[in-house]
Amino acid sequence: MVGPQNVPLVDEVDRRILAILQEDGRIPNNALAETIGISASTCLARVRNLRSRGAIRGIHADLDPRWLGQPIQAMISVQLRSDSRAAIPNFSEDIARHRSVLNVYFVSGSYDFLLHVAATDTDDLRSFVVEELSAMPEVAGTETHLIFDHKRGQPTEGPQ
Repeated sequence: MVGPQNVPLVDEVDRRILAILQEDGRIPNNALAETIGISASTCLARVRNLRSRGAIRGIHADLDPRWLGQPIQAMISVQLRSDSRAAIPNFSEDIARHRSVLNVYFVSGSYDFLLHVAATDTDDLRSFVVEELSAMPEVAGTETHLIFDHKRGQPTEGPQ
């Protein structure tokens, strides 16, 4: 079954599987099945189906940048020059490879991208913004917002 914009729909059991995996991606299949109240074989088949449909994009460690020596985090709004629209795919790929960049978001509005970055200190952040990011020929402007705190959301509802 497919919902708006061809997004596959999930039922209540799938939603429960996704919520538990989002909280603990390393939970063993038998424990996941027991928590939800379904057989282990059914649970494994559903998880495999969710992966193949793209509902589960990956299981990974959520690292705290502070433990990696990067305690300063920021969101940087980036506006590309109007004559650089063809550079959007390359900009996104290139900037995502930078050691300071945690996430790249292509967005609507007055800016083209939001970059979630981590830095060792404010000098490191300034160096990235001024000497690297702003020096790129396709970049028209930036705006930096320091992150004081972050909480991860736990979406529980999907398309109906």
